[in-house]
Amino acid sequence: MLAAAPSAAVLGIDALDVLVEVHVANGLPQWTLVGLAATAVKESRDRVHAALANSGFTVPPRRVTVSLLPGDMPKTGTSFDLPIALGLLAAMGQLPTEALQDTCAVGELGLDGQLRPVRGVLAVARHVAATSGALLIVPPDNLVEAQRVPGACVTTARTLVDLVGMLRDGHANVAQRIAAPPRTTERDIPDIGDVVGQELAVRAVEIAAAGGHNLLLVGPPGAGKTMLARRLPGILPPLSEQEALEVLAIHSVAGMLSPEHTHELSLNRPFRAPHHSISTAGLVGGGGWPRPGEVSLAHHGVLFLDELSLFPRHTLESLRQPLEDGQVVVARAARAVRFPSRFALIAASNPCPCGYAGCEDRVCRCSAAELERHRARLSGPLADRIDLHVHVQRVPPEALAQHIPTERSSDVRDRVLTARARQTARYAHVSSGQGSAQLSGPLTNATAPARFVTPGARLSADARALLVRAANRLALSARSYHRVLRVARTMADLDGDDAVGAMHVAEALRFRPVDDGGAGESGQPVGGTMARVGDP
Repeated sequence: MLAAAPSAAVLGIDALDVLVEVHVANGLPQWTLVGLAATAVKESRDRVHAALANSGFTVPPRRVTVSLLPGDMPKTGTSFDLPIALGLLAAMGQLPTEALQDTCAVGELGLDGQLRPVRGVLAVARHVAATSGALLIVPPDNLVEAQRVPGACVTTARTLVDLVGMLRDGHANVAQRIAAPPRTTERDIPDIGDVVGQELAVRAVEIAAAGGHNLLLVGPPGAGKTMLARRLPGILPPLSEQEALEVLAIHSVAGMLSPEHTHELSLNRPFRAPHHSISTAGLVGGGGWPRPGEVSLAHHGVLFLDELSLFPRHTLESLRQPLEDGQVVVARAARAVRFPSRFALIAASNPCPCGYAGCEDRVCRCSAAELERHRARLSGPLADRIDLHVHVQRVPPEALAQHIPTERSSDVRDRVLTARARQTARYAHVSSGQGSAQLSGPLTNATAPARFVTPGARLSADARALLVRAANRLALSARSYHRVLRVARTMADLDGDDAVGAMHVAEALRFRPVDDGGAGESGQPVGGTMARVGDP
């Protein structure tokens, strides 16, 4: 007898329909599974057989053929256990075949017949809700995750026996809805008021938060670079519900959602801080069966690379395309998988191997060769993609002893929210999708297409003249020119100005590096010295 059970497979953060066909025929007992199945899928034979037997179902010794359609698409994971078991029961006449119509089942089976959680359920729920609108059958631990999707019709059961009983009686046609728990919008984030001194760096952090710009902090050990970076999340605007759903989908595919996490739709932006020993695949994604990397886990948030000079150069170079395109495409022989990666890069580095080049109260003992090797870790093209370069100095002990916070994160966040609102209104007519209708979100000055930034900047005559003069004198590339313009536009938004003035351009130029061929007066071998306001 032949039966079919609809299911779905996850590819990247999207899902595709998969039809599980099961044919039971007379002959020598044999189990055949076709459809480009990975090892985890092929092992479903033993899990399904044991789950059926331990659940009290009769499994006659027959020839069983399982086909996963489409047959030319690779399948991986354990989510096909449940549809295979349901299809086998229907093919053996122990479950009405019509009970599986207008359903989509995903889930792993324990040997005792319990339904166990799987990855990517949120992606499957988004796909099913947007296409067929079928009843989605998921394990209990994935229920809340699936019900996050608006319009999704979801049901669950603790065991295979309970699920089969529901399908036989028709009770599964009504989704089991639960009350949505309150969302978490705040968390314990360090306050920017704890920072002593470093007015220029604090200003750069505020600009980075307001416009979604990339930021590089360079300075001696203990100057407060990491402290500044870890206070950035406290001044960022909360995620919109659409953005939060995208972030949740990526973490679901990565297998990073626990039942506790799915009960909270956090509106806090992701903050990822990988160790410098991370591999290239771990940073941008990849593997035999591609998984999202840190750049995708930081989608709509912040990727913080501490001790930038310790990262391998080839690993850092892999960031160039995600920073430019807002997505990562992992290409394999049989498929190409896309992961979104729209994030703000915040990096911190010492100016030299000893850490004291350019320090006002310490002497650098590094040789010219050591400085050159240290500088080579960050290539020119990657440095060109970083909007704000800031050199921080050590804070005097007297300032540490007399510190009184003058501004808290809540005060800075209010200005950031106002600036973001101006950008949202300015680019409201621009599509922000990255090749998928499911990926959207308000654009910022850092992410808006270049053709919309120049008209939106509304440069004054003095500002335009200053920018052109500086671009010629500092030999700015076309990318650097537009990044200075983007930063200046963000500064104007923070000031509440409709037009970008000369003072905004001058301040933006202050944060651009100037390649002087060495450590220079700032002692910043990574990226060169900073342009001064009066240089042009």
